[in-house]
Amino acid sequence: MSMDDLPDQVVWDILGRIKKTVDKNSVSLTCKRLHELENEQRKSIRVGCGLDPANEALASLCNRFQNLEKLEISYSGWMSRLGKQLDDEGLCILSSSCPFIKDLSLSYCTFITDAGLSHLASCSHLSALKLNFTPRISGCGILSLVVGCKKLMVLHLIRCLNVSSMEWLEYLGKLETIEDLCIKNCRAIGEGDLIKLGPSWRKLKRLQFEVDANYRYMKVYDRLAVDQWQKQWILCDSMLELNLVNSIISPGRGLACVLRKCKNLEKIHLDMCVGVRDCDIIRMARKSSNLRSISLRVPSDLSLPLLMNNPIRLTDESLKAVAESCSQLESVRLSFSDGEFPSFSSFTLHGILSLIQRCPIQELALDHVYSFNDAGMEALHSAEYLQVLELTRCQEITDEGLQLVGQFPKLCVLKLSKCLGVTDDGLRPLVGSHKLELLAVDGCPQISERGVHGAAKLVTFKLDLSWMY
Repeated sequence: MSMDDLPDQVVWDILGRIKKTVDKNSVSLTCKRLHELENEQRKSIRVGCGLDPANEALASLCNRFQNLEKLEISYSGWMSRLGKQLDDEGLCILSSSCPFIKDLSLSYCTFITDAGLSHLASCSHLSALKLNFTPRISGCGILSLVVGCKKLMVLHLIRCLNVSSMEWLEYLGKLETIEDLCIKNCRAIGEGDLIKLGPSWRKLKRLQFEVDANYRYMKVYDRLAVDQWQKQWILCDSMLELNLVNSIISPGRGLACVLRKCKNLEKIHLDMCVGVRDCDIIRMARKSSNLRSISLRVPSDLSLPLLMNNPIRLTDESLKAVAESCSQLESVRLSFSDGEFPSFSSFTLHGILSLIQRCPIQELALDHVYSFNDAGMEALHSAEYLQVLELTRCQEITDEGLQLVGQFPKLCVLKLSKCLGVTDDGLRPLVGSHKLELLAVDGCPQISERGVHGAAKLVTFKLDLSWMY
């Protein structure tokens, strides 16, 4: 039996088992039938600087793969000598030639303007759009797209510096279709603007909001914005993941109202969020009994704004509330921004251990946590679920604490980075023990490559001490 005698369904099944794009391309060149069937089956492609001439090449790809549902175009590393980028005409070709497109990502596409996005408004099946550094796109372009694409469920805007008007956000909120919203380093979009999502808050499953650190304090809340957040009843019943970076979280303002309303939250990441208080975390914990992952990177006292008189450092009360209410917590990551001032650390060893003792923690990562020392390592004996331990710039841990790692019941991954107090002696009990699956050591000046040899089934070692100078 030759390939031509096989039923289409069998050939499709064979092609479906080939995962790598390069392998699919090779197979499609072996015979005409495989070439044709592979063209029909291909649902996604990723192209970049090699798309030259861009518009003509894209037209050719669209004609070849007429059932495309996912397309990623990235011009990362592009230079003018590589040819002209895809422009508005290219998006016009895409909208007319790929009727089934559902997921579109455009990265570093600096030639695309609002006119190009308006062409995408005719893509009735488009449910996911991701824009990364498209500087010519404004709020008007986003508005024209969301008006046309009524099924939009995923919208990511990253470094879209020219998006200022918020009519698109208000219209998107009225559609009540958005489930995954990511806004990162779009300087003209502030925390207060998110109120415009209105009824869509109750459908939102994932929110990622990151403010450019250099512009953190430039947008000021007016009284009207504060009143809107306080008066509008925001429901976040569907929220599963909340990721906030460099945000301002103040009483009765913006995102502070969101934290206390997420009753189904599974993952939260707060990175350098100024103004987070114990009461915010406590209310969040009591609502979110399904929480599985928490990551907190806390600003030091010296980086807090002077305009706030209330004590806003997080303390052990936050960790204790999480330990008491979140019985499914599996991952904990705690970090402090300024290791030069260890006395300002707000979490003590007692607070950290309350999580270990009451929750089935499988992954623990500590960065700049000076309160965690050898006593903390000894207490990890009781962490019967702990599988992954990451210690970064934890300078109070010595060989005495590190030597206890071999006694942790289920630990299989250990990562040490920029720890000054540990040496080869601390790892010696692990050598030949076959305890660890992975040991990764990076920038620890007193640990040598010889010292890590044989300490785990897989060992990675890097001695980069530039962080010390």
